[in-house]
Amino acid sequence: QVQLVESGGGLVQPGGSLRLSCAASGSISSFNAVGWYRQAPGKERELVATITRTLANYANSVKGRFSISRDNAKNSVYLQMNSLKPEDTAVYYCTGGKYGMDYWGKGTLVTVSS
Repeated sequence: QVQLVESGGGLVQPGGSLRLSCAASGSISSFNAVGWYRQAPGKERELVATITRTLANYANSVKGRFSISRDNAKNSVYLQMNSLKPEDTAVYYCTGGKYGMDYWGKGTLVTVSS
Protein backbone atom coordinates (compact mmCIF):
# COMPACT_ATOMS: atom_id res chain seq x y z
CA GLN A 1 0.00 0.00 0.00
CA VAL A 2 1.40 3.39 -1.01
CA GLN A 3 0.53 6.53 0.91
CA LEU A 4 0.44 9.85 -0.95
CA VAL A 5 0.90 13.11 0.94
CA GLU A 6 0.37 16.48 -0.69
CA SER A 7 1.98 19.75 0.39
CA GLY A 8 2.48 23.27 -0.89
CA GLY A 9 -1.06 24.59 -0.79
CA GLY A 10 -1.98 27.92 0.69
CA LEU A 11 -3.35 31.39 0.03
CA VAL A 12 -2.11 33.22 -3.05
CA GLN A 13 -3.19 36.36 -4.86
CA PRO A 14 -4.58 36.20 -8.39
CA GLY A 15 -1.75 36.03 -10.88
CA GLY A 16 0.54 34.35 -8.38
CA SER A 17 2.21 30.96 -8.40
CA LEU A 18 2.33 27.88 -6.22
CA ARG A 19 4.12 24.57 -6.49
CA LEU A 20 2.38 21.53 -5.11
CA SER A 21 4.34 18.45 -4.13
CA CYS A 22 3.20 14.89 -3.59
CA ALA A 23 5.43 12.51 -1.66
CA ALA A 24 4.81 8.78 -1.92
CA SER A 25 5.68 6.36 0.88
CA GLY A 26 6.83 3.81 -1.66
CA SER A 27 8.07 3.53 -5.19
CA ILE A 28 6.05 5.16 -7.95
CA SER A 29 8.31 3.94 -10.74
CA SER A 30 5.83 1.18 -11.56
CA PHE A 31 2.94 3.61 -11.71
CA ASN A 32 1.83 3.98 -15.31
CA ALA A 33 0.27 7.32 -14.51
CA VAL A 34 0.23 9.89 -11.75
CA GLY A 35 -1.82 13.03 -11.63
CA TRP A 36 -3.61 15.81 -9.87
CA TYR A 37 -7.34 16.31 -9.43
CA ARG A 38 -9.17 19.10 -7.66
CA GLN A 39 -12.50 19.71 -6.02
CA ALA A 40 -13.93 23.15 -5.53
CA PRO A 41 -16.65 23.82 -2.93
CA GLY A 42 -19.97 22.51 -4.14
CA LYS A 43 -18.49 20.99 -7.27
CA GLU A 44 -17.46 17.55 -8.50
CA ARG A 45 -13.87 16.42 -8.39
CA GLU A 46 -12.21 17.13 -11.73
CA LEU A 47 -9.01 16.21 -13.49
CA VAL A 48 -6.28 18.84 -13.53
CA ALA A 49 -3.34 17.02 -15.08
CA THR A 50 -1.90 13.55 -15.52
CA ILE A 51 1.45 12.26 -16.66
CA THR A 52 2.48 8.82 -17.84
CA ARG A 53 6.07 7.78 -18.40
CA THR A 54 6.26 10.07 -21.42
CA LEU A 55 3.09 12.09 -21.95
CA ALA A 56 1.39 14.84 -19.97
CA ASN A 57 -2.29 15.71 -20.27
CA TYR A 58 -4.02 18.84 -18.98
CA ALA A 59 -7.53 20.09 -18.47
CA ASN A 60 -8.33 22.87 -20.91
CA SER A 61 -8.84 25.28 -18.03
CA VAL A 62 -5.19 24.98 -16.90
CA LYS A 63 -3.33 24.47 -20.19
CA GLY A 64 -0.46 26.89 -20.56
CA ARG A 65 -0.56 27.80 -16.85
CA PHE A 66 0.08 24.53 -15.00
CA SER A 67 2.87 22.02 -15.45
CA ILE A 68 3.00 18.49 -14.05
CA SER A 69 6.16 16.51 -13.49
CA ARG A 70 7.26 13.33 -11.76
CA ASP A 71 10.54 12.27 -10.21
CA ASN A 72 10.57 8.51 -9.84
CA ALA A 73 13.92 8.59 -8.03
CA LYS A 74 12.39 10.76 -5.32
CA ASN A 75 8.96 9.07 -5.44
CA SER A 76 7.41 12.47 -5.97
CA VAL A 77 4.96 14.26 -8.22
CA TYR A 78 4.77 18.01 -8.68
CA LEU A 79 2.32 20.57 -10.00
CA GLN A 80 3.66 24.01 -10.88
CA MET A 81 0.77 26.44 -11.02
CA ASN A 82 1.27 29.89 -12.55
CA SER A 83 -1.09 32.77 -13.34
CA LEU A 84 -3.50 31.50 -10.74
CA LYS A 85 -7.13 32.59 -10.91
CA PRO A 86 -9.85 32.66 -8.23
CA GLU A 87 -11.55 29.79 -10.04
CA ASP A 88 -8.50 27.63 -9.32
CA THR A 89 -9.49 27.64 -5.65
CA ALA A 90 -9.99 24.03 -4.60
CA VAL A 91 -8.62 21.10 -2.67
CA TYR A 92 -5.97 19.47 -4.85
CA TYR A 93 -5.48 15.72 -4.69
CA CYS A 94 -2.52 13.66 -5.82
CA THR A 95 -3.24 10.26 -7.35
CA GLY A 96 -1.52 7.44 -9.16
CA GLY A 97 -1.29 3.74 -9.76
CA LYS A 98 -0.12 0.94 -12.00
CA TYR A 99 -3.44 -0.10 -13.51
CA GLY A 100 -5.46 3.00 -12.72
CA MET A 101 -5.65 5.78 -10.17
CA ASP A 102 -5.48 3.32 -7.30
CA TYR A 103 -4.01 5.59 -4.66
CA TRP A 104 -5.16 9.01 -3.46
CA GLY A 105 -3.82 11.58 -1.05
CA LYS A 106 -5.96 13.52 1.40
CA GLY A 107 -5.53 16.79 -0.45
CA THR A 108 -4.08 20.25 0.03
CA LEU A 109 -6.12 23.44 -0.10
CA VAL A 110 -5.30 26.15 -2.61
CA THR A 111 -7.07 29.48 -2.17
CA VAL A 112 -6.68 32.19 -4.80
CA SER A 113 -7.95 35.48 -3.47
CA SER A 114 -6.97 39.11 -3.08
